[in-house]
Amino acid sequence: MVKIMSGLHPPCAGGRMKALWGSSTPRAYLNRALSPLIRAMPGLIMVAARCAFAVESYLDNGVVKVGIDLGKGGSITYLSKSGITDNVINNYDLGRQIQQSYYSGPQPYNPSNNANPTWANWPWNPIQTGDSYYHPSLVLAHTNTGQSLYVKCRPMQWALNNVPGECTFESWITLNGNVVTVSNRLVNQRTDTTQQFTGRDQELPAVYTIGRLYRLFSYAGDAPFTGRALTNFPIVPPPWQSWRATESWAALVDTNGWGLGVYHPGAVRFLGGFAGPPGSGGPNNDPTGYISPLHTEILDYNIEYTYSYQLILGTLQAIRAWVYAQPYRPGADFRFCTDRQHWSYLQASDSGWPLNGRVRINLQSSDPTMLSPMCAYEATQVPKLYLRAAHRIATPSRRIGQLFWETFNDNGFSEARSLRFPIIADQQFRTYELNLAGSNSYSGLITRLRFDPATSGQAGDYADVAWISSSPIGVNEPSRGLMGIAHTDGGVAIRFPTVNAACAGHEGQQFLYDLEWRTNLALGSWQGVPGFTNLVGDNGTKTFTNGATDTPGFYRVKVRVE
Repeated sequence: MVKIMSGLHPPCAGGRMKALWGSSTPRAYLNRALSPLIRAMPGLIMVAARCAFAVESYLDNGVVKVGIDLGKGGSITYLSKSGITDNVINNYDLGRQIQQSYYSGPQPYNPSNNANPTWANWPWNPIQTGDSYYHPSLVLAHTNTGQSLYVKCRPMQWALNNVPGECTFESWITLNGNVVTVSNRLVNQRTDTTQQFTGRDQELPAVYTIGRLYRLFSYAGDAPFTGRALTNFPIVPPPWQSWRATESWAALVDTNGWGLGVYHPGAVRFLGGFAGPPGSGGPNNDPTGYISPLHTEILDYNIEYTYSYQLILGTLQAIRAWVYAQPYRPGADFRFCTDRQHWSYLQASDSGWPLNGRVRINLQSSDPTMLSPMCAYEATQVPKLYLRAAHRIATPSRRIGQLFWETFNDNGFSEARSLRFPIIADQQFRTYELNLAGSNSYSGLITRLRFDPATSGQAGDYADVAWISSSPIGVNEPSRGLMGIAHTDGGVAIRFPTVNAACAGHEGQQFLYDLEWRTNLALGSWQGVPGFTNLVGDNGTKTFTNGATDTPGFYRVKVRVE
């Protein structure tokens, strides 16, 4: 029985993996294959096929209703307007829903020697819903306060027969108007290896919609956040199409332009498409739309990896307007304090997790390379980049760093779009100022960076990289751009993460924060708010609450080092 059922494709193989490995098996094929067994022992087959009885948990704020299924590891299986039962999430098989799924080495991954023959060459891949033999993931904890949902599960290794992953998945879900905010965490506790594998694409998350939402829209141009025309992508089934979503969102909508938007701030590379007859079909039917923001990530054996995203129900215009109202804007501010900032490596590795305030790059190769995530910022907004690093390079002739940039109209890297600079290899942190605006090829929308810490290296050579930023102190000024808007009834609360100076490569110094405001976002000078200057960061989260004025205004936080 289980061998017949193993023909299903993986949960959350959805998008990226289906693009690489092929589309899902039609339910009709499975029904034909199982029909003799269904007639002989229908009860047993139905229990196996459904994995477990659904136990659902919902939040409803009067605008939207979201639900998770505790019989599917707590994955998101329901989303609709409040007061109706028009669910926009596709649940046709366990490859759909909205769920966590992660990929790393080795490949193939088969420590228990019981891999599904269909997936014999599959990598390490824990899945929130369950494995290819329909063993469900075990929910370890669940709370529903009416204001937030929390779930923790022990996922299953997709390709293996009843093998739990040596990790846990957690999700926190809240509602605000028509928006669902989801924060996810992977905690790895692998005992099979301590090896650092190369970065792999991660679906963050994979989102499957009903067939009625078949029109895929996103902004894929070179002038983000300027209101330019959206792209309506053609209907493309797996393998899904990839594009640069330079405003970090995409939406699947119906013929009236209403549907579901997916926003992951800072994620620029997206996958998406539609499979099946467009325009019809509900949560239990095969036609489905797909959206997934992507990052390439190294997932260490002991890593704690987190990310957040939003799901927005509404018209296409309302979805985009909500994204525009958020404080995030593209820039260049990569601080390797507690994580890799979505950077990966070619012919290089680092010292592993935790990072301890920097990434230590092993330079023992012919061309060690750091690759940034996809980005989307105007060259004129970042005329200089500042790089803070400490090097040990034994051979003087190899002490040359090189920064490359990719532009929207010129994919890939080239010598013409790069800047070389000498490295001081005394193992002390130094800040390198790179005047990119001095290059004629540095123009337009910058879509990726590459840093070569040395031309090559030998055993014992390394580079400790604390940050790569448009700010000379490694923290964007103003921090996070536009931070808040006061209402006419007075007061504003601004919550933002602070940075420990030592962690950012400023040992012995301290970051200070000033709250500033002005009445018009585009005009006038920024002014300090009395009583909210010289505030000390604490490497945590700080909230400024200003109730001193009833004048509407725009607020930001400026950062400086003492």
